[in-house]
Amino acid sequence: MASAPSPKLSAPLEQGAPPSAVRVRFCPSPTGNPHVGLVRTALFNWAFARHHQGTLVFRIEDTDAARDSEESYEQLLDSMRWLGFDWDEGPEVGGPHAPYRQSQRMDLYKDVARKLLEAGHAYHCYCTTSELEERREAARAAGRPSGYDGHCRELSAAQVEEYTAQGREPIVRFRMPDEAITFTDLVRGEITYLAENVPDYGIVRANGAPLYTLVNPVDDALMEITHVLRGEDLLSSTPRQIALYKALTELGIAKETPAFGHLPYVMGEGNKKLSKRDPQSSLNLYRERGFLPEGLLNYLSLLGWSLSADRDIFSVEEMVAAFEISDVNPNPARFDLKKAEAINADHIRLLDVKDFAERCAPWLKAPFAPWAPEDFDESKWQAIAPHAQTRLKVLSEITDNVDFLFLPEPVFDEASWTKAMKEGSDALLRTAREKLESADWTSADSLKEAVLAAGEAHGLKLGKAQAPVRVAVTGRTVGLPLFESLQILGKDTTLARIDAALAKLAA
Repeated sequence: MASAPSPKLSAPLEQGAPPSAVRVRFCPSPTGNPHVGLVRTALFNWAFARHHQGTLVFRIEDTDAARDSEESYEQLLDSMRWLGFDWDEGPEVGGPHAPYRQSQRMDLYKDVARKLLEAGHAYHCYCTTSELEERREAARAAGRPSGYDGHCRELSAAQVEEYTAQGREPIVRFRMPDEAITFTDLVRGEITYLAENVPDYGIVRANGAPLYTLVNPVDDALMEITHVLRGEDLLSSTPRQIALYKALTELGIAKETPAFGHLPYVMGEGNKKLSKRDPQSSLNLYRERGFLPEGLLNYLSLLGWSLSADRDIFSVEEMVAAFEISDVNPNPARFDLKKAEAINADHIRLLDVKDFAERCAPWLKAPFAPWAPEDFDESKWQAIAPHAQTRLKVLSEITDNVDFLFLPEPVFDEASWTKAMKEGSDALLRTAREKLESADWTSADSLKEAVLAAGEAHGLKLGKAQAPVRVAVTGRTVGLPLFESLQILGKDTTLARIDAALAKLAA
């Protein structure tokens, strides 16, 4: 890619399309679990459409029968619903450009390919894979661009007859113009590709199956997409699509060339591009861990965009009100799991307590909960929920934080026991039990005073004094506010657990 002199073939549509005319698309392939990079792309398209009161088209690119699956298709729809995205055209909604699954549009692509061939915008290429590689190696050795060299551009009838007699099945190649192509990227500014760096490319396989290089821009043209917002990895395909758009316009298939905006890479561990194979890229991972959709979307929006320099926490409504694609930073964005968790924690704390309690429900029953269903106490859960809400980063943490309320006895965590039960802990626990037995159990402050007094009797500050009590009652050294937890657990159960810990220490 480099600057180049004229002549130039330019994309005509710039950023100034009227707000009412904005039509964007989100067009994933149903291959495997959705990943966070895909979600970021969907978010930016959705926010752009909603900001401009435009149209979001949800299209499924499922022409790869070997990799696409119905299960992945259903996961895509479920993920979009879980994230809170709505779409104006697409699966389950319909629209004037149906169907919205490419596997149901194959006759259309076949017809467009035929028209491109008839008009001379495309041609049959009979080159074999070995011939192509041999010529590429020769070009590289000579220091020339190693793309397709146009070998079949102007075949004679005799050459075509000879190749046909050999049993060769041709692919269809699009004929690129012999001129530089310039377009204004909505994120990166003006970009020019020299003709020698954008060779003719395949649009239909030898078996007649259309390629992404054809179906994607054809659908964008027929669905009247005005803005294509997609990942940086597709930037190199843009000059090819602009040339194809010009041909489709000449054939009366396209009305105009859309504006393109390429979103920055999302980088993972080791400063490498986050891929679908990276565990931390899986959307399902964040759902299973208990990220809130609004927390995850808030964080993903920060991977290339921000509401303001001094504000990281905001709602999707606030994002929609402020979002402009021109504000996206073209530099790679690093995925930081700790920051994602911190932002999610803030969104958990912003929930109404009732909403928080309801959202925790999946983690309070099988297969996540280790207690029997009949041991779950709704009144205790409602009492502890406000205290739990202030401590969680993700909703799945609720299970370990409240299990002491519903298990017949606390979990035994050897590391916690060893850390808390130091020499003299038995004496402290006996004093704490005595103080707690006579405390006012209608007041968490009274329970705190009881443990504080026990600590003072043994020359310990509250932090040291409460550690053995916490482990005896909850099984862990860290958890929810201790004295509110004791109050909700109840006097009899608390004292019985201290007795059990004393017996274990004695043994």
